[in-house]
Amino acid sequence: MSIPRLKSYLSIFAAVLVLGQAVSAQAAELPDFTQLVEQASPAVVNISTTQKLPDRKVSNQDIPDLEGLPPALREFLERGMPPQQRSPRGRQREAQSLGSGFIISSDGYILTNNHVIADADEILVRLADRSELKAKLIGTDPRSDVALLKIDGKDLPVLKLGKSQDLKAGQWVVAIGSPFGFDHTVTQGIVSAIGRSLPNENYVPFIQTDVPINPGNSGGPLFNLAGEVVGINSQIYTRSGGFMGVSFAIPIDVAMDVSNQLKNGGKVSRGWLGVVIQEVNKDLAESFGLEKPAGALVAQIQDGGPAAKGGLQVGDVILSMNGQPIVMSADLPHLVGALKAGEKANLEVIRDGKHKNVELTVGAIPEEGKELDTLAKSGVERSSNRLGVAVVELSDEQKKAFDLKGGVVIKEVQDGPAALIGLQPGDVITHLNNQAIGSTKEFTEIAKALPKNRSVSMRVLRQGRASFITFKLAE
Repeated sequence: MSIPRLKSYLSIFAAVLVLGQAVSAQAAELPDFTQLVEQASPAVVNISTTQKLPDRKVSNQDIPDLEGLPPALREFLERGMPPQQRSPRGRQREAQSLGSGFIISSDGYILTNNHVIADADEILVRLADRSELKAKLIGTDPRSDVALLKIDGKDLPVLKLGKSQDLKAGQWVVAIGSPFGFDHTVTQGIVSAIGRSLPNENYVPFIQTDVPINPGNSGGPLFNLAGEVVGINSQIYTRSGGFMGVSFAIPIDVAMDVSNQLKNGGKVSRGWLGVVIQEVNKDLAESFGLEKPAGALVAQIQDGGPAAKGGLQVGDVILSMNGQPIVMSADLPHLVGALKAGEKANLEVIRDGKHKNVELTVGAIPEEGKELDTLAKSGVERSSNRLGVAVVELSDEQKKAFDLKGGVVIKEVQDGPAALIGLQPGDVITHLNNQAIGSTKEFTEIAKALPKNRSVSMRVLRQGRASFITFKLAE
């Protein structure tokens, strides 16, 4: 063999050796979940529920005999039959659902999702040894999607609980659950983000992960590498119905606070300010004189609520609460909800371009919120202006009914800036360029003096919901 060819072979061998060493080193760095799964799996349970459905009336003609078939299969076959061939009168139909849960005490307390057991007439818990026990529902909290169950038992395996507040994006996490009914399925991934807010879920700072989660995983535990539970797998983002790389878990700190309240009092108490807030974008930040977009903008205050009693005002931008910064508006409900009624909240706000501290006493969140109805149109004389809207005065009855001290109602939207930003007849304008509106005359005067080519804020009330919007007037 020639010397050049020998050198070539040696070079290839060396390269392969280096590549093999790199692969081995990378493999050595990947976590091994074996011990974690062996220790945790016995305390992870499968939860199935049964819900009784109304009987279906049928005629007396012959029908196929579907007795003995699994409920899900019988339901599927019945859906394809003509109405007169479905379950005969007197036969109780049932709907079933599957989910996961985990044991948090040796005497049988179990955490799961509220949506797993919602409307259930019977709840069955299947343990790791395949035994099944009926569970008693201790309490539920739909706002956090947490439910607490109890089974009869002693010396049951229990999971270790961690601190979700210590999680950081990029950390490894593991889920164990029953996707599609396959018990004790293990999936892994990383924490994608923390403190996520989802629509209609204002009181839970969700943990976002890329751990594969599918139907049946709901209610199961999310672990850190120490084998501690840091969350309850709750939701996924999907367009297909299956996992798409984005899943959400309820922080265990939140879940345990809910669990303790359900266990001790049967219900959950959360702090409440009585405000409607919105995000501060770049244009709003400019209009309020902020250096950068941050905080929660107070768009509406409920009369007689904690915020009103404490001196908070519409147009205040809340920058922090009890020393904790409010970066996104969604941060505020998380912090307020964690307080109990009667506790103090110290708010740092921007008001009229100046920093101010507002201290108030937090109230208890009402069972049901009240919303204002759409304001009726008034027949008072119109006042037109450079914004392209015709506005009228609010009547005394309207001010009293909707707890407004001032404002004007849009009677007509003409061509101009108002049409471009989506204003509609019936909208109520209460503030313009950070100034309260008391009459159509004031509105016209303020509109006339608006600056050009600079973001201007406007507070609009529509169907009882207030929000600030921004716009710019061209030269």
